[in-house]
Amino acid sequence: MTEQIPDPSLVAAESIPRPAGAVWFAVRVQSNKEESVKRNMDRRIELRGLQRKIVQVVVPTEKIAEIKNGKRRTRQVKTYPGYVLVEMLMDDETWAFVRETGGVGDFVGGGGNIHQKPFPLRPEEVNKIFGLEVPGQEPAKIKINLSTGDKVKIREGPFENFDGVVEEINEQKGTVRVTVTIFGRATPVELKYWEIEAI
Repeated sequence: MTEQIPDPSLVAAESIPRPAGAVWFAVRVQSNKEESVKRNMDRRIELRGLQRKIVQVVVPTEKIAEIKNGKRRTRQVKTYPGYVLVEMLMDDETWAFVRETGGVGDFVGGGGNIHQKPFPLRPEEVNKIFGLEVPGQEPAKIKINLSTGDKVKIREGPFENFDGVVEEINEQKGTVRVTVTIFGRATPVELKYWEIEAI
């Protein structure tokens, strides 16, 4: 059975019982219009009273941590640009409703036949898509805007103000191995990504 992933933006939907048999579908939308399609669809669902059939509309995103201008910040990034996901009961009414929403291209997995209803996403696909989106389950991915061979300055710690060269980047751990010249000898040191900046 598909794991139910709550969308915090649909607070009102919490009071509506979740329909048995609701599954996830991927829908193609105009690029850079994912959020406006979602808002439009949410509004139309409410106006048409389809909350019992269309559970939620989600733009899949993940958190990316990065350093910009020497400051650490986290931002949301779309993981599947040009797509929204809809958890719903598929019938003639909901199928037509989604396809008639402004900005929607069509469902993914319809086999190219406009008369054939699409296939839902498999549970493992849903888990992969939402693996980073469920609050509290996984930390933000770290995006380190450096490459091997880049020259960097160490901003803090025991090697503060030393210059070095990036030897290795580990985005999962958020560390960078930098070769620093200390007393005329090249010495590799492992630093947290926020402790250095590109020169």
